This record gives sequence, structure tokens and C-alpha cells, in this order.
Amino acid sequence: MLKEERKKYSKFLSLILRHHPEVANLTLDSHGWADIDNLLINLNITKADLIEIVENDSKGRYIISKDGKSIRANYGHSIDVNLNLKITNPPLYLYHGTSIDNIDSIMEKGILSMQRQYVHLSQNYDTALKVGLRHGEAIVLKISAQEMVHNGMEFFKSENGIYLTKYVPNNYITVLENAKLKIKQKKL
Repeated sequence: MLKEERKKYSKFLSLILRHHPEVANLTLDSHGWADIDNLLINLNITKADLIEIVENDSKGRYIISKDGKSIRANYGHSIDVNLNLKITNPPLYLYHGTSIDNIDSIMEKGILSMQRQYVHLSQNYDTALKVGLRHGEAIVLKISAQEMVHNGMEFFKSENGIYLTKYVPNNYITVLENAKLKIKQKKL
């Protein structure tokens, strides 16, 4: 499978496994799992193609069940699924990348999950910067994660290492990128 074709299918998988399974005539179970055989029929790809897409996804968005019969997205759902995430102890700081267009709202209201189940946070600055660049001019926010835990807030960790929480209040946020800084959007 060509890289461009793999990218196209990966984006489509993200759409159906996170947001709209009905687009591919799929039904997800309560934990977000979809039957691989049904998925392959509806996408008109082979299981080898699907495994290639999952293994080459740079963001680690998907996981195939141990028995090889089901697939789901690791995080990022806008539909209600129970990922059976366990509470985890995050590092001292986490990072969140976004567009500078969002900074005023974030500094007023905090980081909201918006249409998703959780706020997504990275363990490192570079990953957060890449996420921010997808939205235009990037800004990276440093989150005082351990302070949040100390004050009773919970964190979870997805299969691919993304930290998740329901909400980040503005008093735990430090802006790391100068809001006037113009960062050219690069293709990721």
C-alpha cells in the first residue's frame, strides 16, 4: 500500500472509530471495538492492509485486540465509549499544543475537552508543538499535572502514551510559546 493511500485510510479509520462508525456501516461495542471482518468488507481492504495501517500510524491511534478480531481507536472519541482507562500518576508537567487563536479562551476557561471525551496532553514539548502546528500558528502550554493530581484531579494514559483528563483549569496552565511568535505550519 502506498504511503498516501495508507494515510487516507488511516484518516478514514479515525473518523469511523472515533466519531462516526455508521459511515462505514459499523457498530462499536460499549468499549469502542469494531469487528475487523465487517470493517474490511466495508473498506474493501485486506487484513494485511489494515495491519500495515495500524503499525505505520505515527500517532499510534489504533489497537487490534489480542485475538485479532477487533480494532478500536486508543483515544480521541467524540462518541461515548468506555476505554477501561486506569487512573495513572502523570509526570510533574505535561504539554498541550494548540493554535494561538485559542489562547484567550483557554486562559479564560481552561482547556476543555470540547467534542471529545478527554483533553489530550503530551509528555513532551515536541509532540505538543506538532499537534499545535496542525491547527495553524502554534502555541505550547505547560500543564502542572502533579499539582492537579494533588488537588484531586484524575489522569489516564492511553495505550499509545497520551495522557487524558476531563478538564484543565486555567490556573494550572503556563504559556510557553510567545503568542506573537509566527510559526510556519509544516506538513506533518
